[in-house]
Amino acid sequence: MGHMRGKLVDAGLGSPLDVAITQRDRGTLAMVRQALERGDAALAYQPVMRADGAGVAFYEGLIRVLDDTGRVIPARDFIGVVEDQDLGRQIDCVALKLGLSALRAHPTLRLSINMSARSVGYPDWMQVLRRAIRQWPEIVHRLILEITETSAMQMPEIVKIFMEDLQDKGIVFALDDFGAGQTAFRHLRHFCFDIVKIDGAFARNVSADADNQVLYEALISLARHFDMLVVAEAVETEEEARWLTAAGVDCLQGYHYGAPTFRPPWAPEGKRAALPP
Repeated sequence: MGHMRGKLVDAGLGSPLDVAITQRDRGTLAMVRQALERGDAALAYQPVMRADGAGVAFYEGLIRVLDDTGRVIPARDFIGVVEDQDLGRQIDCVALKLGLSALRAHPTLRLSINMSARSVGYPDWMQVLRRAIRQWPEIVHRLILEITETSAMQMPEIVKIFMEDLQDKGIVFALDDFGAGQTAFRHLRHFCFDIVKIDGAFARNVSADADNQVLYEALISLARHFDMLVVAEAVETEEEARWLTAAGVDCLQGYHYGAPTFRPPWAPEGKRAALPP
């Protein structure tokens, strides 16, 4: 066995585990690519609730890709692999198209869609967004674009210019998974995000975890300093929700309020949104 492992490494193939992981990734990517070609993608909607008890503030539309049997291909199996590839940009395009279609169909809906900072320089994605701004300017005021902290920090100057341009058009920006990455605070003060979504790891058992409480209060204070609306992510229990509300968050999101669903309250029974042409 050791002799065979040595042959694989010498041949530039890596260890047997590396080879297996590579083959698995290729298979998953092939499934994702084929699903997009078939149009087998949809948004799963999760509510973001107002902390004052006044109901839903907005929904997050989470892209889901389906295999040929209709089974969801777990995002964890491919998101990290596609981030640097053209396929990742295609996924962002599909998510944006689905989100814009939902906003057009439901005039009271306010919706956030995830994007990578890399999509800022992707012509197809920008074309979809620019066309929406030209043809349906009334819906972009209900669109929230979520950019993860890690993604934003990879190209801060480009993201800053992109945000400044589109905020003038009425689009809202959210910094997602705040606290999970390594934010360069010198950039944070120039970004002018409208919303900050604090990474869910800090909400876990926050009602009893003194360390998480201190960290959460610090992140809320930082967000308040930059005049950003604060969303607590991954809220799973009533105890967490009570503590976070008392700490001063504006909105809460998580399984305590509802799992992502293909059939939100406004969807016709038994149907999910199809990808527009």
